[in-house]
Amino acid sequence: MSFSLAGFNLVAFVNATLAEDLGEGGDITSNAVIPAEARFRGVMDSRDAITVAGLPIAEAFFRALDPDVKIERLVQDGDSVPAGTDLMRVTGKARALLTAERSALNTLQHLSGVATLTRRYVDAIGDTGATLLDTRKTIPGLRVLEKYATRMGGAENHRMGLWDAAMVKDNHVAVAGGVEEAVRRAVSAGIQRIIVEVDRIDQIEPALGAGATHLLLDNMDVPTLRDAVRLVAGRVPTEASGGVTLETIRAKAESGVTYISVGRLTQSAPAADIGLDFAEV
Repeated sequence: MSFSLAGFNLVAFVNATLAEDLGEGGDITSNAVIPAEARFRGVMDSRDAITVAGLPIAEAFFRALDPDVKIERLVQDGDSVPAGTDLMRVTGKARALLTAERSALNTLQHLSGVATLTRRYVDAIGDTGATLLDTRKTIPGLRVLEKYATRMGGAENHRMGLWDAAMVKDNHVAVAGGVEEAVRRAVSAGIQRIIVEVDRIDQIEPALGAGATHLLLDNMDVPTLRDAVRLVAGRVPTEASGGVTLETIRAKAESGVTYISVGRLTQSAPAADIGLDFAEV
């Protein structure tokens, strides 16, 4: 099954990851211990309840080293599964499977960890009407994959980078001399999406008047969020951000904001506990 993401080269990622692991000497353990003609059958399973993300990428590692490998995916990315669920079966050349194992598991464990934590936040928001967003707090080089994982967990992507929307933050405001002037400069530059971070109610009208198309309500408590949402009155989307936890997200969502962004989805997600056990065919 083909797998593609805009801005992500699967072949290059797999090759670079394997090259990092193999170095100049290759898999010296498998080459010494495992006969060249040996074949393995393996089952990849989850030891915890998880939301799955990254199976097609894990599969690509095995196919890179054994093009004839037989792979059966038993679940799909985006599925939430209980502990003990079998995720994938693989049958192929033993040396190739062992060599690819760690790279495949590392990727699947990390992305499924991101998706699993994301789903917990989505479930905490519940039916409030707010939408969960990720952020740019990603591991360098893995942004596209991590943002894919948050989608599998039920979130929507915020900016992919510095290029697809302006975000006027406190440092921009300080240099420009005020919220209104900073936004006016972004408008003058012809930027269509202008997200403006405000941390005080009195910044809202100047930001809107100057042309903000989205307000990021930074580190506001719930009563202040409610006041901000009432003042904005639906003129632009509103986003609660800063210090959001699983314990506080529901109350923030009930304030009426359009979005809630959470950096820890990609910054702090623990790896999912996924294993792969082989047996000789």
